[in-house]
Order: sequence, then structure tokens, then C-alpha cells
Amino acid sequence: MDFVDSPEQAEFRAQARAWLAEHAPRELYEVLKSASYGDAILESPEMIAASKAWQRKKQAAGWACIHWPREYGGRDATPIEQVIWQEEEGVYGLLNKIVMTGQGICAPTLISWATEEQKRRFLPKLASGEEIWCQLFSEPAAGSDLAGLITRAERREGGWLINGQKVWTSHLHYADHAILLARTDSSVPKHEGLTMFFLGADTPGLSYQPIKQITGQSGFNEVFLTDVFIPDSQRLGPVGHGWRVALTTLMNERLTVGNGGMPTGFKELFSYCCMAECSGGGRAIDDPWVRSKLANWAVRTSGLRHTASRSISALCKGQAPGPEGSIGKLVAGTTMQEIAMFAIDLQSELGVQQGEQAPADGRFQAMLLRSAGTRIEGGTDEILRGIIAERVLGLPPDVRADKGIPFNKIPTGR
Repeated sequence: MDFVDSPEQAEFRAQARAWLAEHAPRELYEVLKSASYGDAILESPEMIAASKAWQRKKQAAGWACIHWPREYGGRDATPIEQVIWQEEEGVYGLLNKIVMTGQGICAPTLISWATEEQKRRFLPKLASGEEIWCQLFSEPAAGSDLAGLITRAERREGGWLINGQKVWTSHLHYADHAILLARTDSSVPKHEGLTMFFLGADTPGLSYQPIKQITGQSGFNEVFLTDVFIPDSQRLGPVGHGWRVALTTLMNERLTVGNGGMPTGFKELFSYCCMAECSGGGRAIDDPWVRSKLANWAVRTSGLRHTASRSISALCKGQAPGPEGSIGKLVAGTTMQEIAMFAIDLQSELGVQQGEQAPADGRFQAMLLRSAGTRIEGGTDEILRGIIAERVLGLPPDVRADKGIPFNKIPTGR
């Protein structure tokens, strides 16, 4: 992959840079620049309102979801131009946090599986931030084993009656719509009895309870579906083909999170080490041990960047996101946790503090508390290692005792 802009790409970058120079919300620059991953301010009511305003402004000028087709709210940009835009948007890209699930995960599913009428109805409002989407996937008894979910969808005249429970649902508390994976047939193996739907967040019978996290935030929710009726017109893909549809969602989720949505904290750590003092005096960056650790993480983040570039090259050739997207998510999540722990160790006894009282305004403390969730959401480390081993490296698959067994015949503790 050529990392030097072609003349056309250079022109596109200049246009993006000029528009941002005139229209970016400069009043938020310092707040966004100092915000860390997991910082509560990014999901405050004021920041959510600012995020929606930023999405509206971008879409009105043709800079929102630019790689989407024009008829759906984009501008038919290439994947490379999308990367250029993200590079130029820089710190203002943090304002995309609340729409990332909808734009990066739900939208590709709609583009691949929804009707043309549905695409034209939902995608432009998704691109503008007018409507927020989330995904109802994980369940209390089926997190890593998503295909083992037990939320059931039963046929009724004109549609489906849904009963079940979901958990770890991000952003439902301000979402307008959700995609939902449910079981429509228990008499076949678990992957074959699933069907995908979408529904409004205000649908009767759908309720939720925010989950208090260790960070003090409540970005996740526990969701209950009691006799929720979904018209059959809101089904995505054929009945029983929900796993195929879900793979579209999951591959784009790991691409979004691993390649563009999850920082590692390396830049923040490097800047901190250039300013922080060691316990023995002098800057941390001058300590050989610190430099050795920084060098290792620099190599790792470089590898992440180039792996992401290969994914972008594949997209430019018209290929769908593949299992290699799991690499970025797996490595970025563990790297962020390691970096946060290392930074807090450098802070010695001051590292036990949080918020503005802590060194570096507590950015590494917030990062550490949130990082545990990054290693679970979008697939746990163990699941991602299995995907990489089998589908990227071609190693033999793990033994599955439930393979080929009808779902209702699988022994459980329930």
C-alpha cells in the first residue's frame, strides 16, 4: 500500500482540511484534546448535543459517512478518502462516539440486508445523527457464545412476538432504533435457528435498566423484551439466516473498533513521559527502561496501523471486512490496558487518585477502568484468538461438543 497521497488524494485532503478549518467546533478543541478514553465528559448531555450538531453540520456539507452511496447520505468516497477524512478530523472525531455503533456497525448491516425503501428511510438520518442506533446481541447466558442466545421470536399474524433479555447494550438510553438477533427455531443447530430484526427503541414491551460501571458511568444497559411485536417487514434477511446477517454486523464491528474506534493510549503515554519526572529525578523519557517499554509499544501500534492499512486496501478492492479485523481489536484493547497500568505505575503513590487531582488529569486512570470493557465488547480476547487461529492462520478449529445438535437438545444448567 502506498502511504503517499496521490494528486487526487492530496486535493481531497486539502478540501477536507479547508472545510474543517472553517467549520470545526473550535470551542470544544481543548475539552476534546484533554479527554481520555473512558472520560465521562464524552457522554455528558452537553457533549451528546454537540455530537448531534456536528453530525448535522457534516452531513449538510457532504462530510458525514462519506464512503456511503450518495442516495443514502454519503458522497461515494473511496475507503482511502474515508481514512484521509478521519486523519484530518482528528480530535473532533471524538464527537462521533455516540453514533459509532450506528454508523460503523448497524449501517453496514442495513446496507447489505435492508430493503431499498428502508435504506432511504433510515440511512440519511443515521448519517446526520438525527437518529441513533444500537445493537441488541449479548445476553446474560450468551455473551461470548452469541449463537447460544435464547431470546425467542415466535410467529404471529403479520410479524413476530419477541420475549427475552439482552445485556451490555451500549447507548440504548439515547437510541432511536436497534437491530435485534433472536431465535426463531430451536429444533435446528444453534447457528441455523437465528433471525435478525430491527425495531424502534420506543416499541411497547421493550424496557431497559442502565448498568453502573466501575468508571461511574452507565453507558451499558440491561434490556428486557416482553411480548414485543415486530412486523415481518422489519426482518433483515431470510428467516433462519440471522447468523449470516450477524456476521456482517460483527465483522464491521471489529473493523470499526479495531481499526478506527479504539485508541491505544500510546501518544498520550509518550507525551506524558516527555514531561513527567522519575522518582530518582529527571524526565521519565530519559530512563532506559521507560524508553524500552515505549519502543515496544511504538512497534506494536505501528503494526496495528499497517494491519489496518491492509484492511483498507481490501475494502478498496471491493472485498468485505474479513476476520483479520479481529487482530486490531484484540491487540488495541490489551495494549491500552498495559499502557494505562504502566502510566499509573510511573505516577507512584499519586496514581491512586482519579479525576483532575491525579497526574495528567486522571486520563490514565479513566483509561484503565474502561479498558476492561474493551476486551469484552465486540468479542472477548478468547473468541478473537479463536477466530484469528482458525480463519486467518488456518489452524484446526476447537472441538465443539454442540456441533450439529439441535439447540433444544443441548444440555444446559437452566
